[in-house]
Amino acid sequence: MGYFKDTFRGISWMALLRGSTRGMTILKTVILARILSPSQFGVYGIAVLVLGLLEILTETGINIVLIQKEGKTDEYISTAWVVSILRGILISVLILIIAPFMASFFNSPNALDLIRFAALIPSVRGFINPSIVKFQKELAFNKEFWFRSVIFLVDTSFAIALGILTKSEYALIWGMFIAAIFEVAISFFVAKPRPSLEFDSTKVKKVIGRGKWITFAGTFEYLFQHIDDIAVGKILGTGPLGLYQQAYRVSTLPISEVGEVFNKVTFPTYSKISEDRDRLRRAFLRVTAVILLFVIPFGLILFFFAKEVILILLGEKWLGAVGALKVLAIFGILKSISNSAYSLFLSVRKQEIVTLITLVGILSMAIPLVPLINRFGIVGAGYATIIGAAAGLPVVFYHLAKVFKNEKV
Repeated sequence: MGYFKDTFRGISWMALLRGSTRGMTILKTVILARILSPSQFGVYGIAVLVLGLLEILTETGINIVLIQKEGKTDEYISTAWVVSILRGILISVLILIIAPFMASFFNSPNALDLIRFAALIPSVRGFINPSIVKFQKELAFNKEFWFRSVIFLVDTSFAIALGILTKSEYALIWGMFIAAIFEVAISFFVAKPRPSLEFDSTKVKKVIGRGKWITFAGTFEYLFQHIDDIAVGKILGTGPLGLYQQAYRVSTLPISEVGEVFNKVTFPTYSKISEDRDRLRRAFLRVTAVILLFVIPFGLILFFFAKEVILILLGEKWLGAVGALKVLAIFGILKSISNSAYSLFLSVRKQEIVTLITLVGILSMAIPLVPLINRFGIVGAGYATIIGAAAGLPVVFYHLAKVFKNEKV
């Protein structure tokens, strides 16, 4: 029962964290949606798409591996930090190189300088102390709460203040940039040990060897989450992209966030009991039932009261997002089911299963995506996400059964 109590204590802290951070996100969205246009949010969305893609493509999986690794991980911290710094610089350089091509691809000249500005963020984030991963590994979610909450507060405060003053989409990137600087600074005060510029190639090979499936899974998950954004931006333009992304954010705030709270806590807990498959099965079923108990009512509220939610949160100029919000509410429910299994697969070191599930989802969504967008606009993109999420569920259930039977997968 010890780990179960730790899990629900952690869930309480993480629920408080996600509630407070998403509350700040809603506040930022509510205020800036009345200042900025859907097209401005679309331009910002393009910059974030480019930033996110490069971050995922170069993901090493070090943090996940450090949580999975039994015993102390202090000897890996300095090497992890050097890798993180080099990765951050690489991402920044790559973004600067591809920025003109991405602006041209989306036919959005206004996005070029914003993408270049966003390129600064990875170089800063690369200097974050990797020791903060110990908050999750040691189930110290109270520390995780204060650390993340303060960073979100900095981001939100600067973005809102600059948005009011400048009425520009640059305010959103400024918030991220200043928050990244702040995160680096406080990571060295709240987490020990502090890293040094030491590099051990043997440790790098060991970590990256185990982390490669996490990299692949992260890349496929990013594409699954954003290939619809890319298609909407390319086919329909920045205005519809802004509408669609806001509908996606509103739909995922209450739905996926519930799952994220549980998944972030259950991953280290599942890792500790991964050898006892019967206990692992009971814990997983119990957690998944609780997730669905929260997620399904939220999804139904968003589906039946989409117009009212949009009017309250975003205002009249965002009513074009109502149809997409209804469809994405259904997607959120389906995705929360598969997401609940991801932390379990990672805990038993079956990263390749997560990669497979996500790949099935991407292919199933990508095939009908363009025809559906051409026929139904941003609502069609939502239909494609439902198809992708539903297609991955049989793969999830099949591999869950094999894990619980302790069979090779």
